Amino acid sequence: MENWLTDIMSEYGYLGVLLLIALENVFPPIPSEIILTFGGFMTVDSSMTIPGVVLAATAGSVIGAVILYWVGLQLDVERLEKIVDRWGHLLRVTKKDIHRADGWFDRYGLWTVFFCRFIPLIRSLISIPAGMSNMKFPLFLVLTTLGTLIWNIVLVSLGASLGNSWDVVVEYMEVYSRVIYIILLAIAVFVVIKFSERLKRA
Repeated sequence: MENWLTDIMSEYGYLGVLLLIALENVFPPIPSEIILTFGGFMTVDSSMTIPGVVLAATAGSVIGAVILYWVGLQLDVERLEKIVDRWGHLLRVTKKDIHRADGWFDRYGLWTVFFCRFIPLIRSLISIPAGMSNMKFPLFLVLTTLGTLIWNIVLVSLGASLGNSWDVVVEYMEVYSRVIYIILLAIAVFVVIKFSERLKRA
């Protein structure tokens, strides 16, 4: 995949960066670390500039986030309540659970949307619950753009400063991603255990 990504960026420049980052946001398994750090390297080896790569990457990321935000809007609380009415007895989920989760996001959503832009996998998917909770779109746009801009500046700058050794950043980011995935897996296991206990009590 790495060769495919770098070939597209070499061929299409800023447009390639924008399209790949937009795609990465909608399909998280595509590694943004490769796109951003190689984009940084390209500023050393071509006419591309760091601000240009950062702006292209940020625009692509925001486009992808808006698409997922729209998906979340289609799964608002009212629609989820209808799903719970029909399948809640099987899923062991109640309307109270839905409202509790929605209330949590209303309270902490601002910080969540911003800080999750620095967490692999979650950085893309966080746009869906933001839409589901009907977060004000201008606010979502500002927080997403700011978080994404910081992430992009850091990785593009690292890629540019390391030059031909840009892939070193990718190696460290892979370690960072693995740690995050282990933490997320541990949380998922904990949730499954709690859910199982709830089913047994029921």
